[in-house]
Amino acid sequence: MNLLLAGLGASLGAMLRYFFTNYGKKHWEKIGNKYSNLPFPTLFINLTGAFILGFIFSIGVPPFFYALVGTGVLGGYTTFSTLNTELVSLFHDRDYRIFILYALTSYLGGLFLVYVGFYLGKLF
Repeated sequence: MNLLLAGLGASLGAMLRYFFTNYGKKHWEKIGNKYSNLPFPTLFINLTGAFILGFIFSIGVPPFFYALVGTGVLGGYTTFSTLNTELVSLFHDRDYRIFILYALTSYLGGLFLVYVGFYLGKLF
């Protein structure tokens, strides 16, 4: 049963990622000239996913809910492969400033937001 829940959740998560990626490319890509090459949609998706995962893990949801949302929805929603593909592209384009900013924000920001989500979940 958990396998089906995770699969259903992953399809929902992938649809959410598709929505936010397309919306973000239309509305967030040119947030100032200084950061115009920063992939804001993927950054938003991965950071919000990290926060939500920390939160649901800390509130002690039942295994079926964690399979649906934690493994499924958030597994389909977040995207480690796109993050790394974008990092490689920034590196090959020699945009080292944005490469470092994006890598640090993604990895350290993700760890920080998992912790924040976990801490906030403990307050409930």
